[in-house]
Amino acid sequence: MKSLITGLVILLLGAFTLLAQPRRHPNVIFILTDDMGYGDLSCLGGKYKTPNIDRLATQGRTFQNYYSAAPICSPSRVGVMTGMSPARWNITSFLQKKADNKLCEQADFLSTDAPFLARALKAGGYATGHFGKWHMGGGRDVDDAPSITHYGFDEYKSTWESPDPDPVITSTDWIWADSDSVKRWSRTAYFVDQTLKFLDTHKGKPCFINLWPDDVHTPWVGGDDEHGKYPGGPNDEVSFVFVLTEFDKQIGRLIDGLEARGLDNNTIVIFTSDNGPMPDFDHARSAGFRGSKLSLYEGGIRMPFIIRWSGTIPSGTVDSTSVISAVDLFRSICALSGGTYPRRYTSDGEDVSKVLLGKPASRNTALYWEYGRNEQSFRYPSGRDRSPSLAIRRDKWKLLSDRDGAHVELYDMHADKWETTNLAEKNPAITRELREKLLNWAQIVYAH
Repeated sequence: MKSLITGLVILLLGAFTLLAQPRRHPNVIFILTDDMGYGDLSCLGGKYKTPNIDRLATQGRTFQNYYSAAPICSPSRVGVMTGMSPARWNITSFLQKKADNKLCEQADFLSTDAPFLARALKAGGYATGHFGKWHMGGGRDVDDAPSITHYGFDEYKSTWESPDPDPVITSTDWIWADSDSVKRWSRTAYFVDQTLKFLDTHKGKPCFINLWPDDVHTPWVGGDDEHGKYPGGPNDEVSFVFVLTEFDKQIGRLIDGLEARGLDNNTIVIFTSDNGPMPDFDHARSAGFRGSKLSLYEGGIRMPFIIRWSGTIPSGTVDSTSVISAVDLFRSICALSGGTYPRRYTSDGEDVSKVLLGKPASRNTALYWEYGRNEQSFRYPSGRDRSPSLAIRRDKWKLLSDRDGAHVELYDMHADKWETTNLAEKNPAITRELREKLLNWAQIVYAH
């Protein structure tokens, strides 16, 4: 009897140990919205109603100090997929025509030599799919960009700003048209359909899926299922609300689809945005943060971030202290899923997998950003929302500076997340130290 009891105890302890450890090879669905601000979600205190995204937050964990890799589309996407500063791969602004890329001092597409998250997970046994916007090469007159499959994806359906656009959403040589088979206002639904179809096709195999809608980027085309009409103008708030409401509905369809397939307990869902909003309607969409898209102030780079893994990540919780970044996600998702690191891979991020699982922690390394290499070819917000071209955050301090060391600004992010009071003159030692680190970093990445 004693040996039987001992055996049962050992079995129970083993079972509890297994339950306490993250399951290996979960599905991973990475939802990267387009130009969504921190204030667009009601679960983050925004004025707009997003009940289905709020539901995702209720079922998962929300992070209040998550940063994108850049305040504009292409470099932010490069940062999240490579785990490296996009400047290291010579992507500095949104990718466009070859002549304009040259003026922005950038490449025409992301090199296939870059480490890539999908490739790492595919090497670990994952089926990989990309459904939605790409914008890391291809489109306009860039006709020599590598296929999306060269970055590790088995299947893809993408928009006009990609090497091989899906014809049902790109009937013309432009981002959208009334002649598209799938109308502009139905695109997010189409990408959700493709995501669920991919899961069904690869049932029994772990899947990594980029679900990258081009909502809620302008123009906001609401439509009426017959004509591409706007509820208001293409940049009006009434049109934005219409598009956001439909987008939120489709996130609900995704959640329902996972639950109906019994996949919610074995699927990591990550929800975030590539960069800040524009227009932001007097900072309503950036939750009152200074700056917007195209700015290194918080409104341009501090993004909503929700992660759900039912049964593993504590539900309905908020992390208000940990500072995490898009460049952390390569290492962290590999750690959670069993992905394979590339040889000689040097990430600019940290492994924050334990933080994502519910254990807050301080950063060991600083975060760096750059945007705006010249005055001629970069777009900027107006007035006090335009930031210097470089930024660093270490611990509570955030310092901004131009490349020549001028226009230095220092903010205490614990006391002044709105970036209203420049403390550079009052803190000369920390200003000098951080500016030196920032300019040294810039010199390295500009050399690429």
